[in-house]
Amino acid sequence: MIVCAGELAVVWADALDGAVAPPLNRDRIEQLLAGLAEQLVAALRGNTEPHAARATAAALVAANYRDPQTVGRTIPVIFDAMADQAEHAEGADPTAIRERAILVAAEFATGFTAALRSAALTEQEATLSAALGAARTAESRRELSEARFAAVFAGASVGIGTVDVNGRVLDVNAALAEMLGLSAETMPGRSVAELVGEANIGRAFAQMKELLAGTVDRFRLETDHLRADGNVACIDLSMSAVRDHTGRVRFLIGVAVDVTDRKMLADQLWYDANHDGLTGLPNRGLFFDRLACAIPPVGVCYLDLDGFKEVNDEWGHTVGDQVLRVVGERLQEGVAAVGGLAARIGGDEFIVMVEECTGEDQLTALRVDLLTSLTRPMVIGERPITIGASIGTVYLEEPPAAVDETMHAADTAMYRNKPSRSRAQ
Repeated sequence: MIVCAGELAVVWADALDGAVAPPLNRDRIEQLLAGLAEQLVAALRGNTEPHAARATAAALVAANYRDPQTVGRTIPVIFDAMADQAEHAEGADPTAIRERAILVAAEFATGFTAALRSAALTEQEATLSAALGAARTAESRRELSEARFAAVFAGASVGIGTVDVNGRVLDVNAALAEMLGLSAETMPGRSVAELVGEANIGRAFAQMKELLAGTVDRFRLETDHLRADGNVACIDLSMSAVRDHTGRVRFLIGVAVDVTDRKMLADQLWYDANHDGLTGLPNRGLFFDRLACAIPPVGVCYLDLDGFKEVNDEWGHTVGDQVLRVVGERLQEGVAAVGGLAARIGGDEFIVMVEECTGEDQLTALRVDLLTSLTRPMVIGERPITIGASIGTVYLEEPPAAVDETMHAADTAMYRNKPSRSRAQ
C-alpha cells in the first residue's frame, strides 16, 4: 500500500524545511501539508486525475512556498511514495506506477509555475495600483516629491521607478536598483534604453509613446537585463502614466518584478519534459514536433542497437545506461556537421533528422558515418564493449503528411538492414 498521507506529510515537511519565508514552526508546516499530502496520495493511487496535483502546488504557493527549490524538494518525495507503492502493493505494475508518478510530478511542477506567475502578477498589479493612487493624490496637490517618494515606493518588495516624458529615469526605489544590480544614486538621468535592453527597447518606446498619447492606460513587457556582474535578470515590467488635472502626462511610473527564478524553473521544466533524462537528447515528443515543422527535403535515420540486451544481461543496467550515454554523445557528434537533430525515442532506439537534406547520397554517407562511430569499441568501467547498430533511412522531398507514416517507413527500412552482429567482450 502506498505510504499513508500522515507519513507523507512528515517526510514532505522534512524536505521543505527552510523553503518558506517567513519561516513556519514545525506543527504549522505539518498541519498545512497534511491536507495537501492527502491530495498527492489520491493522485498517486489513481483516485483522482494527475492534474489534481496542480491545486496542491497552488496551495503551497499561497502559503508562501515560492522558492523554486520547493519543486526540487517535492518531486523526490513523490517518487519515494511511488517506490513504496511499487514495493508493497501486491500485483502492482511498477511501470504503470512509475508513469503515474511522472505525470503527478509533472502536473505539480506545472501548477507551481502557473501559481507562482499568478502570485507575482497579482502583487505587481496591486503595487502599481497603490503607487498610482499615491502619485495621483500627491500630484493633485502639486507635491511631486511626495509622488515620487511615497511610502509605497520605499517599502515595496517589488521594484518601482519613475520616468519623465523623454524616457529618462527620475527616481527608483531600493528594490529596483538591487534588481538591476545598480546603485539607486546613479540611476536618475539614465535612459530607459539602458534598463530595458536592446532586444526590447523598440517595443518599450513604442508602448511608452502610446501611453503618452493616451491610447493605452498601461503596458507590460518581459525583458532581460544584463547586470554589471555579468548575470542576466529577467524582469516583468508594468508601466502607467500619471497625469495632472488637465490630462497632461507629468511622468510615467513602472513596477518591476524579478522573474528570473520563475523563468529558469519554467525553462528547466520544459527541458525536462522534452528531453531524455539519461542521454540528454531530445525525446520522442520533441522530435515529432520538430519533424512536423521541418524544412523539406528531410532525411530521417532510424536506428536501434544490436547486442544491447546482451550488454544489460551480462553487465547490468548501470553499464547499459552508460552505453546509451556514449551512444547519445556519438550521435550528437555525428550529426553536428550536417546540422542534424538526434533524439532517443525509447529503450535502445534513436532517430536522426536532417533538414534541407541534399539527397539520398547525403543520407547514405551519414548512415555509414554513424555506423562507423557507433561500432567503435567503448570502455565502460574498464570493460571494453562493442555493440552494433541497424539503421534505416527515409528521404522526404515534401513535408511529411503524417509523422507516424514517416516513422513506420524508417522503422521498416531499419529492419531490412538487420541483423548487424554485436557483442559484449
